[in-house]
Amino acid sequence: LNKDNRWVQLAQIIPWWKVEEHYAATFKKTTAKGTKPLSARLALGALIIQQRQGTTDRETVLQITENPYMQYFLGLPAFQEKSPFHHSMMSIFRKRLKQRDINQINEWLVMQEHQEAESEHQDSHNHDDTHKGQQEPPAGSSENPAESRPEEAPKNQGKLLLDATCAPVDMAYPTDISLLNQAREKLELIIDELYRPIRDQFNVKPKKYRQTAHKAYLAIAKQRRPGAEWRRKAVGEQLHYIRRDLRTIKNLAAQSPLTQLPPSHYRYLLVIHELYRQQDWMYQNREHRINDRIVSLSQPHVRPIVRGKARTNVEFGAKVAISLVDGDALIEKLGWDNFNEGKTLQDSVEAYRKRYGYYPEAVLADTLYRNRKNRAFCKARHIRLSGPKLGRRPKDKQARKTDRRVEQCDFK
Repeated sequence: LNKDNRWVQLAQIIPWWKVEEHYAATFKKTTAKGTKPLSARLALGALIIQQRQGTTDRETVLQITENPYMQYFLGLPAFQEKSPFHHSMMSIFRKRLKQRDINQINEWLVMQEHQEAESEHQDSHNHDDTHKGQQEPPAGSSENPAESRPEEAPKNQGKLLLDATCAPVDMAYPTDISLLNQAREKLELIIDELYRPIRDQFNVKPKKYRQTAHKAYLAIAKQRRPGAEWRRKAVGEQLHYIRRDLRTIKNLAAQSPLTQLPPSHYRYLLVIHELYRQQDWMYQNREHRINDRIVSLSQPHVRPIVRGKARTNVEFGAKVAISLVDGDALIEKLGWDNFNEGKTLQDSVEAYRKRYGYYPEAVLADTLYRNRKNRAFCKARHIRLSGPKLGRRPKDKQARKTDRRVEQCDFK
């Protein structure tokens, strides 16, 4: 294999032995008799390949089967024409490697790179000292100068860049009418599942008015810009059909237990109950906002994140607070609910000190981070919080130029 190949080089960087040591037990379990246990390196490597290539589960397995460099990256002893695992295992890999596990592996990579850089710097420093020679200490001084002076706190070094963004999920832009229509269709499938085992006892199938409800939805969906009253009327109609379907399911559950439903259907039923409660409350109170609002039936944990950007005012996905140090990005906080990223500055600075052993020389962040508490926190630790100060601008032109010059140097 070519040593300059990107997969060969990447395989040399990742500390696979740490991954195996901490997560091997998670992937030793077998789901069927005779199946071979999969290593943690194979699982993590497959997820890395998928993210780098931007492919589906099936396409990822196909590329691994065809590419010997990818198989080397996964730790296979030799090239094989048969796929190392079924594409359905990709979902299991994602479930077993949690977000905190990926963050821990990322921490190992960053600290390993930092230690290598420190080792190279120390070697070069020692090499320079050998050329300078040993100098005798002056008379009357201690043999070990470090013992004659008290320990000092390590000097602040480096720059910490903080920012927050939204990682959008793959979903259609949600509207109340489309969500209620999807919920109604799911409830109709659940009714069919519950009615099937007891259809001999009930000759008449419960009425659901499927065609009428679908026509009512299409009447508003085909309009390019329906008015507010038309939209409110359509929402009320869909809520009426959902209420009827939920009542039907409650009656069928007395004869046909809900335990016979597939797990996906039962999960949809729970989500639809909460969706109906939220939409009915907003409809009755003529409101358009509610806490923990559901915007997707398949991904009920997704929340709308208001960003206020020119391109999109609202994004749907996880909000991520990220710190950047020498090109290495680390996730400081990740959540599906919107949060104030300014409150993450102090934790990010302390995490920086825990990683490297000293505080940063400067913190680069936008206006939302530069509040009074964060400024006092940075001032007490001799950290420069880059950016304009609070209050009025100084009258001295030379002071303004100096502040602007320092800020420009920080962001270079």
